[in-house]
Amino acid sequence: MDRAPPFAPNPAPRPPRPPEPDRICGLAAVSAVFSRRPRDVLRLFHLPSRRREANPFCAVLAEARKPYREVGEEELARVAGTVHHGGIVAVVARRRVAPVVLPLPAALRTAPVLPVLDGVSNPHNLGAIARSAAFFGCIGMVLSGDPRQAGLSDAAWRTSEGGLEVLSLWTAPDLAAALPAMGVLTVAAVSSGGASPEAVLARRPAGGCVALVLGNEEQGVSPATAAACDMQVTLPGSGRVESLNVSVAAAVLIHALSARR
Repeated sequence: MDRAPPFAPNPAPRPPRPPEPDRICGLAAVSAVFSRRPRDVLRLFHLPSRRREANPFCAVLAEARKPYREVGEEELARVAGTVHHGGIVAVVARRRVAPVVLPLPAALRTAPVLPVLDGVSNPHNLGAIARSAAFFGCIGMVLSGDPRQAGLSDAAWRTSEGGLEVLSLWTAPDLAAALPAMGVLTVAAVSSGGASPEAVLARRPAGGCVALVLGNEEQGVSPATAAACDMQVTLPGSGRVESLNVSVAAAVLIHALSARR
């Protein structure tokens, strides 16, 4: 008579794998991560032509007993996942983005503009907006929960030239619900029909912050998000083309809305 095999308990579930690290390319972006969060750097690779610039970073990693290596062009492109690596690549623990605190903390309102991205899907646009935001003195940026919204990819880090590193980053899973609770003037950037930047400035409270909502490259700010904003803004143009790229519009508007502060 066959006997049933002994009972075998289900194996313990495997712990979730840690997220893949970021690959941060280019001297400006690598310098920013070493300046802001050097403990998150896991390893460093660079070309011989970047030896002088890489030496201070290598010293930091040597003290922390973390690896670094001088490699050739082909290997660096493989590590970076792109030939546009700028001769140096840091492999860095993935940065976590926390849900936005409502109403906005006072620290986020010390800058005149807070960019809010509503479904900006191209990581290069995300990086370019972060670069402009940091250049013009913004200190934070909010990413929507729209499924089209680009995240902190290698391309975004590279394009931001260190901008993403110096900004506080937050996420708003339900942006339309979050906007009225932010406690600042909320303004949606639209291609036509909105007020002028000067009209926004006239309505902004003295010393106040403007949450500038920038929409998807193809469809713009979603109707629900636009309806949740206090007002809309449009950049006047020549009419020869319909609109600007969202990252260019962001730079112009951030500069314009930072005036008289």
